[in-house]
Amino acid sequence: MTSSHLAPLLEAFTRLDEAWADAGDGAELSRAQLLAAHAAVGVVQRRLDGIHAEIAAGIARESRPQLGPEGLAKQQGFRNPATMIAATTGGSTGDAARLVKLGKATAPRANLLGEALPPRYPSVRRALAAGELSAAAAAVVVALLDRARLTVGIARVGEAEGILVERARGLSLDDVRKLVARAEAWLDPDGVAPREEQARSQRSLTMFERDGSLHLTLQTDIASGAPIEAAIQAYVGATFQARAQAPEPTAPDADRRTVAMIQADALTTICEHATGCDNGGMPATGATVVVRVSLDDLTAGSGVAMIDGTERPVSVSTCRRMAASGGVIPAVLGSDGEILDWGREKRLFTRAQRLALVERDGGCAMCGLPPQMTKAHHVRWWQRDAGPTDLRNGVLLCESCHHRIHDNGWDIRIDGIGVAGRVWLIPPANVDPARTPRLGGRARYDIAA
Repeated sequence: MTSSHLAPLLEAFTRLDEAWADAGDGAELSRAQLLAAHAAVGVVQRRLDGIHAEIAAGIARESRPQLGPEGLAKQQGFRNPATMIAATTGGSTGDAARLVKLGKATAPRANLLGEALPPRYPSVRRALAAGELSAAAAAVVVALLDRARLTVGIARVGEAEGILVERARGLSLDDVRKLVARAEAWLDPDGVAPREEQARSQRSLTMFERDGSLHLTLQTDIASGAPIEAAIQAYVGATFQARAQAPEPTAPDADRRTVAMIQADALTTICEHATGCDNGGMPATGATVVVRVSLDDLTAGSGVAMIDGTERPVSVSTCRRMAASGGVIPAVLGSDGEILDWGREKRLFTRAQRLALVERDGGCAMCGLPPQMTKAHHVRWWQRDAGPTDLRNGVLLCESCHHRIHDNGWDIRIDGIGVAGRVWLIPPANVDPARTPRLGGRARYDIAA
């Protein structure tokens, strides 16, 4: 006998099987069969989600902290229900934790006397059981309703639940998120400004290199992100307009970039423009990208080049291509490491000499922050020690390391002349009683150093 819980799921499997009814083994499905199978798979997945959420709630109940080592998850060798579920499904613990939360929010409850209570969100529960909402979409709805319970009345939350469940049917997860965003403003209009301020306080941009690519992760508030999005979208729109006007879109040199590729190219183009023109004192104005390459490699067209502020080498062909772009300076080095292609001005710590310090130090000589985040500082102070303004007395430091050097008793020694010099950081005795010099700057990462 089939359980009533499984009957809707088995009915969905029957519909899926019927989609292949007229197709032999290995035969391709017709368009009608593809559509039928596609719809049936969606129903199967959503109904299975509803069952899984219920099971997840049961696992969480049998793994509650009060049971200690007798809890189900711990007995099975897992730290908590989420890790147990993730190990079974092959998914992430984050997804499993959201499934547990969803299961709890839609499971029948009991009061302190053991009397039965309805689920916290009965409309979401019914939609899950009917295969009308996926677990991911239902979790987004539940997360909003949980937040709203803290600021609006229960009746208002119930009203919002019914509207969201009705409107979310047939929507993708992305569209459900948009729906929820608008519903949150509708539920709690006074909370919009605080949420914006919270988003602004959490803004960040992280950059790291992996597998030969630069990865950017940007998070910012909507208002601050609007000009970024607008500029990139304008570039993408112009690109597609140019494509539409192209006479032969199938030509070998046709633009076949994906939207994601065009957006990446848009960001590069915008930044190149910002670094290459006067923007009324904008901080990016005058920013310089330096690509270093040896004269022998440049002449032979082989070998590699290095971009200041990055860790991985690039090809010489890439170096040549970058050198043709605005805001990029090629630093061509002779056999002795001396820069051949830009002259030195008599007064040091000018733009030319800062570039030479960048070549030697690579960025902050102490912590390695990129050159754009550093300033040229005197090793021996110009006023107190009458230190000269030359390369042997100059070092690139970020603001934090500059204060750390002077406030915490670190010393700096520079051996060698010009860009071939070596920066040594000498810790105070309370850090290292022997005060053993530590190699700093670019040489710290050079194999030949």
